[in-house]
Amino acid sequence: MTDERLTVLFMPESAYGPTNNCIGIGTELLARGHRVVFAAEASWAGKLERLGFDEDLVELAPPAPEADGAEADAGAFWKDYIRSIAPEFAKPTEAQLESVIRPIWEELIEGAKYSEPALRAIIERTRPDVIVEDNVVLFPALVTAGVPFVRIVSCNPLEVPGAAIAPAFSGLADDDAEGHARFRAEYDRTHRALWQAFDEWVQEQGAAPLPELEFLPAGDLNLYVYPEELDYVDARPLDASWHRLESSVRQTDEPFELPEGFGGRPLVYFSLGSLGSADVSLMRRVIVVLAELPYDVIVSMGPLHDEIELAPNMWGAEFLPQTSIIPLVDLVITHGGNNTVTEALHFGKPMILLPLFWDQYDNAQRVHERGLGRRLASYDFTAEELTAALGELLADAAFRERVDAIGRRIREGDGVRRAAGLIEAAALERRGASASVLS
Repeated sequence: MTDERLTVLFMPESAYGPTNNCIGIGTELLARGHRVVFAAEASWAGKLERLGFDEDLVELAPPAPEADGAEADAGAFWKDYIRSIAPEFAKPTEAQLESVIRPIWEELIEGAKYSEPALRAIIERTRPDVIVEDNVVLFPALVTAGVPFVRIVSCNPLEVPGAAIAPAFSGLADDDAEGHARFRAEYDRTHRALWQAFDEWVQEQGAAPLPELEFLPAGDLNLYVYPEELDYVDARPLDASWHRLESSVRQTDEPFELPEGFGGRPLVYFSLGSLGSADVSLMRRVIVVLAELPYDVIVSMGPLHDEIELAPNMWGAEFLPQTSIIPLVDLVITHGGNNTVTEALHFGKPMILLPLFWDQYDNAQRVHERGLGRRLASYDFTAEELTAALGELLADAAFRERVDAIGRRIREGDGVRRAAGLIEAAALERRGASASVLS
């Protein structure tokens, strides 16, 4: 805590996970008396301001005309894109490198290039003391501003590579050395030319060269959101600039009361995330199985909620206050997004994971191999497999007590408060150094 008022500039990826992570940390910084500015993607207009933040938003692509003057859907940039490539999610992870992963990098890179002039103008206007990026691709303006650059990894930390750990996006077991080598070779084949071109552009903007086959370098301060029980640091150590937050759970979600009639039976929360829930056929398939089971189910229905019909033992809505719901349930069925995985463990809840793309396979595999949940084949699971997994995890009292104890430990760490303190300290250290130079 400090009496000095700082200006903190956040630039999160437009998806809900990274933006919500930054909202949680930013709320703590506001409470400490600092000015918090979001250079978020333009579809978040008005939504961050309502939480007390300054908005100086940025377009990642030429703006599309809004239909009938309707308010833009927050995170629409990625919702629309992911919906278009969802059929590719049924492919093995190695095949997804060319059909899913590289196209996502291409979209991210185009967004970085398009927004570079606007970001430089935002930095000039806001004059931040520290810049925080929660994304997976570098925006050069953020590292050439002359202030501390904080990188947040709110995806699986395999994003920071190492020879002794599985490659990111693979979903491979940690002891599958042959699979690791094959996947890395395919990643090199499908991504090297893209990485080389981006690295050249990054350097043209005045930034340092990128690490080999990485799209975002380490910052002056680096934070990652992942519980110790799932971490990789035993096989891939990190230097002193890296700090594990364990979890980063925002306090801005609305309170939640259970629907009428719920109670007395096991309670399950089902969410494929704001992006994965656009796969309506998979949503329906899971719902059909859950409809026959003696559980109450809360369903995060997502952007295509009008196309999803819930069974009598279910209640759901397009948007739900997830961090207010998870503490109330007995088990979470999830796509394996990093936010949901870390939030589930934060509240001590076991998981069944149905990964679709990006780091979801890595999270699903890690939870499975560390014995904190069950990974199923997202498009090939049988009703019997899902039913058995639910029954076994809900009935195992010793297992549930173990997960609950992990949750208690994680909550004591208060990752949001720790992150805010580290960001604050980085800015104050730089401000003090600057004052010393000038004196």
